Amino acid sequence: MKVVVAVLRQAVDLPAFVRILNGAATIGLAISVGVFVWRLFVLMKRRLLWRLRRRLILSYIFIGVVPALLIVGFALLGAWMVTMNLSAYFFKDGYEDIVDDARLIAQAAAAEIGREPANASQTIARVHRNAMQSYRGLTLAFTPLTAEAPAAVHAGAWEHIPPPETVPPWLRGRADGFRGTIAISRPDARTTELIVRAAVPTVSAVRRFGYVIVDVPIDGQMLDVLYDRTRVRADEVYLGARVSSAVPGVGDINPVASGPLPSVFRRSVTFLDYHDWETGTVNRATVAMTYRLRDLYNVLSRAQSQQIGPLTLSEALLVVLVAVAVLFLIIEAVALIMGLALARSITSSIHELTTGTERVRQGDFTHRIKTAAKDQLGELAGSFNQMTGSIENLLQTAAEKKRLEEELRIARQIQMSLLPRGPLDFAGLTITALCVPAREVGGDYYDFFRLPQGRLGILIADVSGKGTSAALYMAELKGLVLSLSQIYFSPRQLLIEVNRIISENLDSRSFITMTYAVVDVAQGSMTYARAGHTPLVYLPAPGRSEPQAQVLVPSGMVVGLRIDGAAEKFAALLEEETIALGAGDVIVLYTDGITEAMNAESDLFGDSRLSRIVEEHGHLESAELRERILREIEAFVGAADQHDDMTMVLLKVEPAAAARVAV
Repeated sequence: MKVVVAVLRQAVDLPAFVRILNGAATIGLAISVGVFVWRLFVLMKRRLLWRLRRRLILSYIFIGVVPALLIVGFALLGAWMVTMNLSAYFFKDGYEDIVDDARLIAQAAAAEIGREPANASQTIARVHRNAMQSYRGLTLAFTPLTAEAPAAVHAGAWEHIPPPETVPPWLRGRADGFRGTIAISRPDARTTELIVRAAVPTVSAVRRFGYVIVDVPIDGQMLDVLYDRTRVRADEVYLGARVSSAVPGVGDINPVASGPLPSVFRRSVTFLDYHDWETGTVNRATVAMTYRLRDLYNVLSRAQSQQIGPLTLSEALLVVLVAVAVLFLIIEAVALIMGLALARSITSSIHELTTGTERVRQGDFTHRIKTAAKDQLGELAGSFNQMTGSIENLLQTAAEKKRLEEELRIARQIQMSLLPRGPLDFAGLTITALCVPAREVGGDYYDFFRLPQGRLGILIADVSGKGTSAALYMAELKGLVLSLSQIYFSPRQLLIEVNRIISENLDSRSFITMTYAVVDVAQGSMTYARAGHTPLVYLPAPGRSEPQAQVLVPSGMVVGLRIDGAAEKFAALLEEETIALGAGDVIVLYTDGITEAMNAESDLFGDSRLSRIVEEHGHLESAELRERILREIEAFVGAADQHDDMTMVLLKVEPAAAARVAV
């Protein structure tokens, strides 16, 4: 489309809708190119980085070489900034020395003229003659302010500018005179000439009657003087915009014009303020400079010029610095070579392992890896050879595993036989139970115990962990509670006794959570205690109170902890509570495998969701309510694996005198 539009544009004027299509084509082309580049990048990465050798080399480059280059770059950048600042500092320091000298010369002449005004011409000539010894281009002038003052006098060539005949108004209000820079920019000149000027008032006993003005043109000779002092040479001067004014209210601030860009370790720039002699406004001049690193170092090291053998101290330090730099380069080169050699040795062993694995996958168990490396990869190759040599043992292990799986299947049948089976007639209660281990055998357990005076004991427990050890502890718990339930009719006392006995036999890494309840249908009550187990869900009948599920969480800690003071703490924390029961009440006891059932996103089923289901469907029979809960859990979990045993006991108080348990 872009090509067609480009051709049409040469022939005719494009209508609006074609221009819109052209814009859409541009966007589509940009998106397509972006997708293509991304897919090409992914494909190249997959193809190029498939070999481990390339990955290791790239990793070494990113870990070792790139940081070193970044450090070198940072050091060069820092050195460049330091040398730029040093060159500017040296130049301005030398330049300020010239300004100070000009002011001292002007002060000397002004003081002598103030004492003897009649000898102004001789004073100017003598001071100029003495100053010429230091500054050959220096010019000197006396400019009167009043008619009674001596006539104007000047000394020197004054080739750069005519001698000042008058003093500008802005200078007359300054008691301290002037010291600084003025600039001359001629139309036929490509650069600008700077002039150091000092103006000092001549004062008699009663009044100020004139000014002594000293000019030092910054010409080639002065630039050579500056270079000898600072080892920095000024090449060109660029006038900038006005930045301030000597007299308040005169002049505006304008943007500063950009000067020449500095080059690395050779050129630099600095800025000088210069005055407009007529108005007193201050402007900015940019001075382009050149320098050499060696010269800057010599200026810095003048204080360390003492000899240490054939070298000065500064030269010795420079030699040490260069030697360290060369040593670092050698170390980096050796590290690069060693990294590449190590990468090659590693990838060669990996290649041999890959070849051997492919041969074994094809059924060749006689293949052996040949490697002479005496390192971890060599050990890995030896382990691979041992693995292929003992393949028969692996097959025997597989057969043994199959046998163990069969034994676990039998153990599962035995464990399930320990749980209550068949109908349980108990007047006034309908009881439904469920136990689904996550593995062949599990640690969840529930049971019912007939007690004297027509009461029923109900137990639900969860042994920490899963598998065979949890199943064995569950069997031990069954026998223990079966015996103690006929002795202790208080749930709290029973759990305290269970904790005392079982903590002596339980592994220190294991513990048991359990809830024990005693239901007295005749009295219409249920007494229960909870030892660190999941809460109970209690739903009152609609006619008795508001039909809202309640989560019962009496205090209690887990059973079987083998730590000092655990028994006393267990008894202190364990609480026993009693609730009144009526026809239609629903009670749900469960293990954490119910509420902690997880879906593919690792979300938990949760106590609140279980309470809501019981609340919505509590009017159903206990067996139907159990199926409803199971379907809700299955729908929530979806295709995710079961990660914990799931056990649940549902009680529903019936007005009738008979009920059965379904498992």
